[in-house]
Amino acid sequence: MQNDTIAAIATAPGTGAIAVIRVSGSQAAQVVQECTGGRVLQPRLATFVRVRDARDCVIDECVATFFAGPASFTGEDTVELSCHGGMLVTRRVLERVLACGARPAEPGEFSRRAFENGKMDLTQAEAVMDVISAGSDLALRAAQNQLQGAIGSKVEAAVDILINVAAHVEAYIDFPEEDIAPDTTDALLAQLDEVAGILRRLLDTADEGRLLREGVRTAIVGAPNVGKSSLLNMLLGYERAIVSSTAGTTRDTIEESVALGGLCLRLIDTAGLHESADAIECAGMERSRRAGAEADLLLEVADVSAPRQVLSMPETGAHRLLLLNKCDLPEHPDWAGETGAIRLSCATGTGRVELAAAVEALFLRESGERDSLAAINTRHRHALKQALEALAAARAALVAGESPEFVDVDLRAALDSLGSITGRIDTEDILTRVFATFCLGK
Repeated sequence: MQNDTIAAIATAPGTGAIAVIRVSGSQAAQVVQECTGGRVLQPRLATFVRVRDARDCVIDECVATFFAGPASFTGEDTVELSCHGGMLVTRRVLERVLACGARPAEPGEFSRRAFENGKMDLTQAEAVMDVISAGSDLALRAAQNQLQGAIGSKVEAAVDILINVAAHVEAYIDFPEEDIAPDTTDALLAQLDEVAGILRRLLDTADEGRLLREGVRTAIVGAPNVGKSSLLNMLLGYERAIVSSTAGTTRDTIEESVALGGLCLRLIDTAGLHESADAIECAGMERSRRAGAEADLLLEVADVSAPRQVLSMPETGAHRLLLLNKCDLPEHPDWAGETGAIRLSCATGTGRVELAAAVEALFLRESGERDSLAAINTRHRHALKQALEALAAARAALVAGESPEFVDVDLRAALDSLGSITGRIDTEDILTRVFATFCLGK
């Protein structure tokens, strides 16, 4: 229930210097007072307290910070108890808080209460998890922008225009005796086109959003002994894969993640592609081809000190980057004049900066647009597509001169789809806008 008091450990599981237990609800301050011997808490003031058990024995010495609602994360009275970060002591403190009147919070319940209390819309609530799970600087920036309302504000701008259009249409339907002069069809179409433009620009961020949230699936492919595993180790900064001059050392795919060029790359080191009668090697190469076919990016590694080899590379629509490894050695004449490749040395680290820049150029927008970086997720994408379909239907009805009732049905459908993105669906807004915009005689 919304009016009860909940509590949970707000920091990650494990042992640390400090752990935080969050308590939220109408009785949050009273619950904490009960377990600290009646210590009165002042809003926005850190207070030293001792959490005591039912026998008045001290469980831990803590710092309690009281945030009176609505000026809190959840919009209701909230207390954050900072205690020592041992797993046992943290659990004991939480158990005492629960014994004094709170109940265990459900997953995501603090953020849900923040949404229900108007502290954030659904896009911002989703961004909380994106901030926590961000695997790169740009993913974190996009999540922070979304948390600040970057997506919600664009959706609300589109909703505001649509409400104006719907207000004109519904005023014409409901109050014809008032002789309301609606905007011309051309003006209404222009407003619908403006909304469609906003939604299409948001939809254009869907692929970027997937890459920022999930990482770029990156397959490292090439012949044996060209330095694929060495590249993986260089990018990770430690020896993750075995490196050997013996062909066929890597027989299965190895997966790790690394931040590069502002993105998280989900690196897959694959078995070298070559002719072999060894059943295990062939199985490893089949996995390599499968990994390449599913990748967003292929890093094709070649040995610049050796003759060029023609390989059977995976057929895929993925981006490709040719990496000429071992550039610290004399270059073989076969590679003379090769300008479309990145020359690097896994032994010295040369070329890492150029590789990062190339990855960034392939997958990200111009740097000048990144201050406002915000990318939609799968749920947003589905709702935006539904809204665009409804807008197209409303536009066609207007152009065909159909009854305004038909136009209104499609406008309502578009508004419902957009409202599902932010979680703010209020059809009464249309009626309010009707009375606020038009003089109806009273």
